[in-house]
Amino acid sequence: MDADWLEIGTIVAPQGLRGEVRVYPNSDFPDRFQKPGQRWLLCPQGLPRPVQLTRGYAKGNIYVVKLEQVDSREQATNLRGCKLLVPRSDRPKLAADEYHVLDLISLPVYLQSTGQLIGRVVDILTAGHDLLQVALEGGGTVLIPFVWAIVPVVDLPAQRIEVSPPAGLLDLVEPSS
Repeated sequence: MDADWLEIGTIVAPQGLRGEVRVYPNSDFPDRFQKPGQRWLLCPQGLPRPVQLTRGYAKGNIYVVKLEQVDSREQATNLRGCKLLVPRSDRPKLAADEYHVLDLISLPVYLQSTGQLIGRVVDILTAGHDLLQVALEGGGTVLIPFVWAIVPVVDLPAQRIEVSPPAGLLDLVEPSS
């Protein structure tokens, strides 16, 4: 995807019969799915095109949104897999201890005590506290709670995360698929 865009969510399914779509969010900012206004739609093998979001609401861990000119279940079904985008210039400012998910993906993760590279962040999962999903250097993945006591250093300029995991946490490895 072009560096000028931020992906805020993926359309995963139609909702109902009147053209609403279910969106799996890639953003922690509910306004992106609830506040009417212009967004951009990127479908496979296409270019971003403007689309008007007319309304939206949260339903569990997804959002249900209505896009202008999408008026049937068939039209909504055809949008499955398309991405909702906003311009990079639309990125909200954060406090010092807050991070954009996209800035953390692919960052290398090091043990704070030894400086040893253990892997790279491949996803952020929300389950009460956020969890860093880390692909380990030796294979497999591990979920690391994204809390200060375990992840004391996130250095975006240096492109590194340092962890201080409790004993046994790194032994809870999920095999690679």
